[in-house]
Amino acid sequence: MGLGIKKGDNVVIIAGKEKGKTGKINLINPDKNRVSVEGLNMIQKHKKPRNAQDKGGIIKKEGTIDISDVQVICPSCGKATRIAHSFVNGKKVRICKKCGAVLDVAKQIPVKSEKTESTKKEPAKKETTKATPKKEAVKKEVAKSTTKKSTTKSAAKKTAENN
Repeated sequence: MGLGIKKGDNVVIIAGKEKGKTGKINLINPDKNRVSVEGLNMIQKHKKPRNAQDKGGIIKKEGTIDISDVQVICPSCGKATRIAHSFVNGKKVRICKKCGAVLDVAKQIPVKSEKTESTKKEPAKKETTKATPKKEAVKKEVAKSTTKKSTTKSAAKKTAENN
């Protein structure tokens, strides 16, 4: 059975001592049906120093919460919601049960509809100006004169080096 929740989802806790608080999913353990939420359900572990370099002390970290005690917050409607699965353009995506928005940010695919296709603007075609024969002839003459000058300069350098 799929969990319906992914790492990075914003969730609200619906049961337990942290009820009503929201956070981001850090860790999912599908074998035990548990999730860890950033900054919530903090627990303390007492660590004993095992050698001279190791420091002991009290370590605070996030504990796990049962997956049934959290609900995903829909980014579009902002409400805690259950998750539906659907195929959009051939890909399976998670959908909000309340508003119908796609929850998978990485997989958000625009749904093609008749309205969007008819309102698309076609790119404007660039007008191409045709060069007149006179302009082309002038460009060729300029190109020839620059190449002649460069060749004469190089020839002058060679003669100067030989003398």
